[in-house]
Amino acid sequence: MGEQGVRSRKKGASGSAKAAADQPSYAGAAAGKPTSAKPAAGKPAKPESHLAMVRRARRINRELAEVYPYAHPELDFRNPFELLVATVLSAQTTDLRVNQTTPALFAAYPTPEDMAAAVPEKLEEIIRPTGFFRAKARSLMGLSAALRDDFGGEVPGRLADLVKLPGVGRKTANVVLGNAFGVPGITVDTHFGRLVRRWKWTEQEDPEKVEAEVAAIFPKSEWTMLSHRVVFHGRRICHSRKPACGACPIASLCPAYGEGETDPDKAKKLLKYEMGGYPGQRLSPPPDYPGRPAPPLGAG
Repeated sequence: MGEQGVRSRKKGASGSAKAAADQPSYAGAAAGKPTSAKPAAGKPAKPESHLAMVRRARRINRELAEVYPYAHPELDFRNPFELLVATVLSAQTTDLRVNQTTPALFAAYPTPEDMAAAVPEKLEEIIRPTGFFRAKARSLMGLSAALRDDFGGEVPGRLADLVKLPGVGRKTANVVLGNAFGVPGITVDTHFGRLVRRWKWTEQEDPEKVEAEVAAIFPKSEWTMLSHRVVFHGRRICHSRKPACGACPIASLCPAYGEGETDPDKAKKLLKYEMGGYPGQRLSPPPDYPGRPAPPLGAG
């Protein structure tokens, strides 16, 4: 139980160069020297085989493991109940805003029994900063009552049980299972879905179909950490509107290279959180996190 992470950073030459040596180049990597992926005139591009895609996907995962050896859940939690509640609150808001809100929430309602018996208006006021606070309050009180009545006040460690709780879908269940119980799972949030489609691992839009297709590419033991690495990369470098292509360590493996800023200096300015020298999303990050903790609500 607890937070999983790769705890050692590999030193020496970057794996990107090694991967690029035996992989068709999509770009000039982070050196800012784009290599055209377009074929010569009259020579149509050869479609990537499924096997080649799988190999490329696994190389990307290995590269991300070197870039983010400290990847972790970006929600503050001390036990499965806190992680479950925080994940429900994270819908349609940032993990940072959730982390700034949950200290007061768990001080007032530390257990499912406490939260199930909450006065709705008081609970709503505490979680108001996360948005959609009335619907979220109903979900939190409902799932807390279910935990109290059906599971002895404990968060269950099975997917089938978790998805029966109010406000808990497959994404939330996989977050809890992977990070509070050590049960491997792929968490398909907006960042994960966006990146795996950019990388041509899947063309699916439905989260469950994305989960199934990506799961088939990787060993089960990699699922949870893969999710963290991809989400970390999406938040820090491979942004939705303007990816920092020129600062991307896996640019040579990316079919979407060039959708964002390719100039290295300009791309560097687009980096977020610890990659850009800014605070992270957690008020209480893991000890190996290289960035600064986030400020509490109202600070600064």
